[in-house]
Amino acid sequence: MQLRSKMKPLPDALRPFDARMINVGDGHWIYVEEVGTKGGRPVVFLHGGPGSGSQHVHRTLFDTARDHVFLLDQRGAGRSHPYLSLTANTTSHLVGDLEIIREHFGIAKWLVAGGSWGSTLGLAYAQKHPDRVSGLVLRAIFLGTDREVQWAFIDGPKTFRPELFEAFRDRLPAAERADPLAAYLARLGDPDPAVHAPAAHAWFTYEHALSELAPRNVTLTGDVREGARVPPTPIVEAHYIRHSFFLQPGQILADAHSLKGIPGTIVQGRYDLLCPPQNAYALAAAWPDARLEIIDNAGHAMTEPGVSAAMRRAIAECGR
Repeated sequence: MQLRSKMKPLPDALRPFDARMINVGDGHWIYVEEVGTKGGRPVVFLHGGPGSGSQHVHRTLFDTARDHVFLLDQRGAGRSHPYLSLTANTTSHLVGDLEIIREHFGIAKWLVAGGSWGSTLGLAYAQKHPDRVSGLVLRAIFLGTDREVQWAFIDGPKTFRPELFEAFRDRLPAAERADPLAAYLARLGDPDPAVHAPAAHAWFTYEHALSELAPRNVTLTGDVREGARVPPTPIVEAHYIRHSFFLQPGQILADAHSLKGIPGTIVQGRYDLLCPPQNAYALAAAWPDARLEIIDNAGHAMTEPGVSAAMRRAIAECGR
């Protein structure tokens, strides 16, 4: 659950010094780019969504003189191939891909950073391979439960943005409005572009508005021009939601004991509608080595005031 933002061209120091496609099996090739100083402190960044892909703005979180940063596009996302493939695309597969990538580059341990779905994947990876993680810096904690999805897309908007929820619901035919979440998930999984494309555009705009504390000019996309690019995140996200993110109920919190000894920071927007603070508090309570930092007057997005700065500080300080 993470969204793209427009950004000015980056300075040369933030441009990748290498990029490659890595064969992880199952017909998937993962795009990985390297930023910063080769041989520096290893850091891997995990994007949100699932399905959004790594973005230029993510590179700004790191000290390029100190860090050797690996940014990747997860299966089906961004520049990875095949694009939007949902075959062999599960949380377990993504965790396994991280190990393949780590071994490919000969990294013994790395700092893991990410936000929203990236926090879920980072936690799942660290719980599976704690000896490969030097630290965690996570934003907007999402624990991968059905309850959180119901809150993010239905109950939260109904409570705090009822006009937006109604617009989202009313994009559906009247016969499907009784259960809009199920209706959208079904439409996003339909192979016919005439069905999934309008649903993806509405979902994308809806989620984007919910990610900001004070969104401007929110209008859910109605008619979609023929040939218009379908936003990728809703397609992959719906696949993961339909399968409860390929996690057992309560798995992330139940396995938090495996994080013992791994230092970390949780950065959480006070008014995050998509991933509310109760998730971050629950994780911090189960992970004694973590420090929780609440950013007041901030919503979900990494671009919310104070969020990026807090992540940069936490990444710089981790391991000191």
